[in-house]
Amino acid sequence: MTYVVTDACIKCKYMDCVEVCPVDCFYEGENMLVIHPDECIDCGVCEPECPADAIKADTESGLDQWLELNAEYAVRWPNITIKREAPADADDWQGKPDKFEAHFSAEPGEGD
Repeated sequence: MTYVVTDACIKCKYMDCVEVCPVDCFYEGENMLVIHPDECIDCGVCEPECPADAIKADTESGLDQWLELNAEYAVRWPNITIKREAPADADDWQGKPDKFEAHFSAEPGEGD
């Protein structure tokens, strides 16, 4: 088992999860984070820290595409270990449906 970041993170990117991760397995894209599935130790401390409810255990049904996306971009994007400010309009995007199709960006984030 591992944890994955879903499209609920897109354009929210609060980064509260980054501070609590004991193994620094988060990677930053332009407008979302992902978890490296091979680095995640399945501790689950990140899940309740996410205000957008974007982090899920991969044992939940329907998350295969998110496991694949997290694995793919964790090797492309820079590692992030320090929480930074969320985007100024993050609260406006929280809870919006279907963000992946309209707003996902494959561009890397700033990293540390």
